[in-house]
Amino acid sequence: MMLLAAADIVDRGARNIQSPTLWVAFLCAVFVLLGVDLHFSKGKDTERFSTAMGWSVFWICLSVAFGGFVWFRYGGEQGLEFFGGYLLEKSLSVDNLFVFVLLFSALKVPGQYQHRVLFWGVLGALVLRGTLIMFGVALVHRFHPIVMVFGAILVITAIKLALTKDDDDEAPVESWLTRLLRTVFPITNSIDGPEFFKRVDGRLFATPLLIAVAAAESADLVFALDSIPAVFAVTDDSFLVFSSNVCALLGLRALYFVVRGALVKLTYLKPGLSAILLFVGVKMLAEPWFQVPTGTSILVISAILSVAVLASVFIKPKA
Repeated sequence: MMLLAAADIVDRGARNIQSPTLWVAFLCAVFVLLGVDLHFSKGKDTERFSTAMGWSVFWICLSVAFGGFVWFRYGGEQGLEFFGGYLLEKSLSVDNLFVFVLLFSALKVPGQYQHRVLFWGVLGALVLRGTLIMFGVALVHRFHPIVMVFGAILVITAIKLALTKDDDDEAPVESWLTRLLRTVFPITNSIDGPEFFKRVDGRLFATPLLIAVAAAESADLVFALDSIPAVFAVTDDSFLVFSSNVCALLGLRALYFVVRGALVKLTYLKPGLSAILLFVGVKMLAEPWFQVPTGTSILVISAILSVAVLASVFIKPKA
């Protein structure tokens, strides 16, 4: 309940969702929770399904509690916008998990070190997305028709995702960021511990774990360029956009260890994510003439995601 308790210190007379005190309280709570997560996620126990499931339930309950706080303190519309943004970002973040599976396989990252890469990857993603959201919100508020441009981008992305075969997926090991690291630091050939840097004969080397973090960050940048414009179909409130993104990302590390074995079996998940992006993109394009209520958006996204998961479970793909 830390997010809820931290936000509750806001002056009770205020009803402005953009309250600076709310921002400070939320950010402080996030950093405390990240510290708690880092402390309790050390060791092989992190890989256990039961442990990961417990953390996943914890993060989801925490996000729901915070969304409930927003609902009762600032109004039902704001609450719906938070939950709509959270559900959308949580759905789209599953695509990140596909990349993490490929990434860890390509770099041969041992299971006991994967949580470390995920933690620092998520932390970097929070900083990156926070910056992009600030620019995005300012752009939407100053030039609202940009929403239609975002919508067109999402429609194109949805079509590309639908046409991409699973065999075309590759681990994004070589990106501009990883290439930059390789020019600055020599890289060790193996992973012998949790360190990102290692001294060998007095010379500083980077380890493949640092390459894994850099690859994860560059991949998240690509995903953020899709998911952040998508959330503007739900709300253009900077705090709700940011908080829904953060709450979705906080549980990503634990969710990875819950579903990593099942991801390869979720055959129809990618088409489902493509359908979600297509729906959101069309909604943004149609906004000047027709507005879809936030509650309806939540129902549509939930229905698409449920159908994709159930189809993956009960329908076997043709050989």
